[in-house]
Amino acid sequence: MRSQIIVVDDDEKITSLLRRSLAFEGYDVSTANNGAEGLKLLLTADPDLLILDVMMPHVDGWEVCRRVREGGSTVPILMLTAKDDISDRVKGLDAGADDYLIKPFALEELLARVRALLRRKADKIEETSSKIVYGDLALDQDSREAIRSGRRIDLTAKEYDLLLLFMQNPRRVLTRDAIMEKIWGFDFSGESNVLEVYIAMLRQKLEDGSGNRIIQTVRGTGYVLRGEG
Repeated sequence: MRSQIIVVDDDEKITSLLRRSLAFEGYDVSTANNGAEGLKLLLTADPDLLILDVMMPHVDGWEVCRRVREGGSTVPILMLTAKDDISDRVKGLDAGADDYLIKPFALEELLARVRALLRRKADKIEETSSKIVYGDLALDQDSREAIRSGRRIDLTAKEYDLLLLFMQNPRRVLTRDAIMEKIWGFDFSGESNVLEVYIAMLRQKLEDGSGNRIIQTVRGTGYVLRGEG
């Protein structure tokens, strides 16, 4: 089944290039030349991926992204923009984007990111079990809640994604690079210690009072879900 992709950009050269290139790769492609038209198109379409320009007339890409997420859609969103400030990237990611690519871009890189986002979407669809259990720790994928020894644990979106990755790979050592690519995208350019910060926060929330760390550090390699599971 061919994946459906919507491209929203006010630059006709960009939409024409992506329409041809994505179609050549085997995708079904629809386009809109501004944010308002993009939102109308999304009312009648259920795409597998949304490629979204930022600076557009009528409704900009940030607003389109925000409305898509407020509507409950989980469609992967790749934002394209000439704005390369870190604050702009953060704004896009906070609005709900999954990836961010700066113009001008290499077509090969864009196609690689499209494939990566579609793989991540497919991985989520294949998750058939609502609840994953490891020892006294349970993660409900429907409610996005974690429970340890009967204690409910509130998780942020990224903490949930991180814990889900570990619980899908118990006792398997995950390298730092593999975790960064899976959770933040392969070109994530935030602070270099962002993973360590999230690991520390997750460990604190999962603490059971015994001092046993269920997420353990493998020095020089990465992290592993291990312990009393």
